[in-house]
Amino acid sequence: MPPDRTEPAAAPADLSNNPPPAATAAAPGTRHLYPPIEPYTRGEMDTGEGHVIYYEQCGSPAGQPVVVLHGGPASGCSPMQRRFFDPDHFRIVLFDQRGCGRSTPRGAVAGNDTAALLRDIEQLRRLLGIPRWIVFGGSWGASLGIAYAADHLSSCSGLILRGAFLTGSRDLDWFFGGAGTLLPAAWHRLMSRIGLQQLRLEECELAGHAVLATLKRQLESADAAVAGVAAAAWANWEDAVSRPGSSTSAAATGELAPSSRELVDKYRVQAHYLAQQCFLGEERLLGMAQRLRSLPVQLVHGRLDWVCRPTNAWQLHQAMPASQLTWVDHAGHSPYEPPMLEAIAQALQRVGDGLH
Repeated sequence: MPPDRTEPAAAPADLSNNPPPAATAAAPGTRHLYPPIEPYTRGEMDTGEGHVIYYEQCGSPAGQPVVVLHGGPASGCSPMQRRFFDPDHFRIVLFDQRGCGRSTPRGAVAGNDTAALLRDIEQLRRLLGIPRWIVFGGSWGASLGIAYAADHLSSCSGLILRGAFLTGSRDLDWFFGGAGTLLPAAWHRLMSRIGLQQLRLEECELAGHAVLATLKRQLESADAAVAGVAAAAWANWEDAVSRPGSSTSAAATGELAPSSRELVDKYRVQAHYLAQQCFLGEERLLGMAQRLRSLPVQLVHGRLDWVCRPTNAWQLHQAMPASQLTWVDHAGHSPYEPPMLEAIAQALQRVGDGLH
């Protein structure tokens, strides 16, 4: 799954179902990101399990606590993610999950699974002396937020989930396979670069697991050149699905994205998670969602999301009938498109109002 750092994309065709009666539609985007801010504290948390987690706090120390769960897995948090929140109102906690960003050892998959991440989130809450916090997550971060809230309901005051990823085989088959029906040239380039030229486009909807298995094997190769090409090819495909209308992306131009050790580490960890359905799977994750009936939950999903399809948000909404689902017109998976920024701001406002 792609990170939450994608720049705004031109709008592709609408793939979503009509919004259900219980859902709302976001108003046209007028909200922008808040100005850049720097953390008032940075730190490292030793998990006691061979991983050291980087974290930072921004905004107001006396503000409403909110923890930001980044996407990926393994994308890491970014300065842009601080800017979703009013720094005068929120105490914003961001951290890099195991194996990525400024957490160490970067790229490590040993001792790195979802259960470990859930322990880390709760350990961090206790370390910072926060009784309860809003959980804010997009894509994989939304999946992780559901799992965390299900295990630690009393630690959560509300959930804001954007562009939800359900972690199961259907999501995997879509991202690495079915999406090829919409982006045939980019999918063909991906197959060529990772040596799966024999897969035909008409087979792409069944190819997701084979594509991931090939990428995982190459990313684990002792040959740095092989791993680098696999990481760059994955990045290009991710870019294509995230920004299908962009004429300047590497996916559109056909140029291979530059690789780096950091990129290889990121996708190695991500492949480790995706190969195991993120140690959750769709059925289990939806079961966890059903346990959150007493918690205020805001679901925000772009109608044009080609990465995590709108059906994911609809399934979560069905599992949590008391949740509020907002379909965002003219927005895809990126959280930085103006309509999505407006919807996120409204969701934060609704959760905040419900806590007073």
